[in-house]
Amino acid sequence: MTTAVLALQRRTFASLRGHRNYRLFFLGQAFSVAGSWMQNIALAWLVIELTHSAFAVGALAFCRFLPFTVLGLVAGVVTDRVDIRKLVAWTQAAQMAISAVLAVLALTGRASLPAVFVLAVLGGTALVFDAPGRQALTFQLVGPAELPNAVALNASLFNASRVLGPALGGLVIATAGVGVCFLLNAVSFLAVLAALLAMDTHALHPVERDLGRSVVGGIRDGLRHVARSRDTLLVLIVITVLSLVGFNFHVIVPLLAEDTLHVGPETFGLLSAAFGLGALVGALASAALGRPSWKAFYGGALGFSLVMLLLAPLAQVAPVAALLFLAGLFFAVLGANANTIVQLRAPDTLRGRVLGLYLFAFAGLTPLGGLLAGSLVEVGGTQLSLAVAGLAGLAATALALRLREPA
Repeated sequence: MTTAVLALQRRTFASLRGHRNYRLFFLGQAFSVAGSWMQNIALAWLVIELTHSAFAVGALAFCRFLPFTVLGLVAGVVTDRVDIRKLVAWTQAAQMAISAVLAVLALTGRASLPAVFVLAVLGGTALVFDAPGRQALTFQLVGPAELPNAVALNASLFNASRVLGPALGGLVIATAGVGVCFLLNAVSFLAVLAALLAMDTHALHPVERDLGRSVVGGIRDGLRHVARSRDTLLVLIVITVLSLVGFNFHVIVPLLAEDTLHVGPETFGLLSAAFGLGALVGALASAALGRPSWKAFYGGALGFSLVMLLLAPLAQVAPVAALLFLAGLFFAVLGANANTIVQLRAPDTLRGRVLGLYLFAFAGLTPLGGLLAGSLVEVGGTQLSLAVAGLAGLAATALALRLREPA
C-alpha cells in the first residue's frame, strides 16, 4: 500500500483512530442505524399493503416528521441544557420500545393504519430530540478540530446502513414479513445503549451550557444568531427548499417501485440501497477532505437537483438505479458540508439550537413535503414530483450563490 493511500486512510478515519468514546459510539450506531433503515422501508411497505395509496405513503411521512415541525426548535433548546449522553440514551430506549410494539402488532396481524400513524408520530417525537442530541454528542466526543471528519464518518455509517438496511429489509419482507424487520430493529438498539453506558465521561470535550433563558427566549436567541450569520442562513435556505421538495425518497422510491417500475419489495430494497451506496461514497469523500467546503456544498446541491430532473422521465430499473446512486452521492456531500458549516459557526451555548434549526430545515418541512410528493404523484406520477424537486432545487441553489458574499 503506497504512502499516499495510507495517508488518505489516516485522514478518512482520523476520529475513529484517536477517540475511544467515538469508536464505541460509531460501533453501536453501526448496528442500530442498519435496523432503523430496515424499519423505514418496512413501514412504507406496510402502508402500501394496507392501503395501496400514494397519498397514504405521503401521510406516513407526515406523521413521522410532524414532531420535527412542532418540536424541532424546542429540541435544540433542550439539547443545550441537559447531559447529552443521557438524553441520547433515553431517546434510543424510547425508539426501541416503539419498534417492539410495531413488531407485536405486525406479527399478530393486528396492524392498522391508525395504529401505524400513531406509532410513527411517537417515533418521530423520540427522534426529534435524538437527532440534535447525537450531533451535539459527536462534538463532545471528538472536539472542534476533528468535527468535520466525525460528521462525515457519521454520514458514511448512516449511508452504509442505507445500503445494507433496505437491501436486507426487502429480503426479510419478502421471506418473513414486515414484523420481523420491526423486531430486528428493536434488538439493534441494545448495541448503542451499551456503547453509551461504556463511555468514559471524563474524556468528553467540555462545552458551556446555557441554563438561564426560557424556552421561548432560547429559541429567539438561536433565530437571532442565524439571522446574523450569513453563511448559516444561506445553508438553511438551500436545505429548507430541498427538504420540502427533494428529500422525499421515503415517499418517492416506494412509489417508483410500485407505480412506475411495477416491481416488488426485493427491487424496492435494491433501489433504496443504490441511493445509499452513492451516499456512502459521497460521505467517505467528505471524510477524506476533513474540512467543510463551500464548493462541495454548492456542488452537492446542484448535482442533486440535476439528477432529480434526469430521473423524472425514466421508467426502467437499471438507469433509475444508476441515477439514484448519483443522487445519494450528491445528497451526502451536501449534507456533510452543510452540517459541519453550521456547527462550526455556532458558539457552544447555541450549538444545540443551531442544530435544532438545521434539523428543522432538514426534516421539519418533511410532513408537508411528504404530502406534497404524494399529491404530485397522484396528479402526474413520480415524473411530476421529481421534476418539481429538480427545478426548485436549482432555483434555491442559484439564489444562495447570488446572495453569498465572496469569502
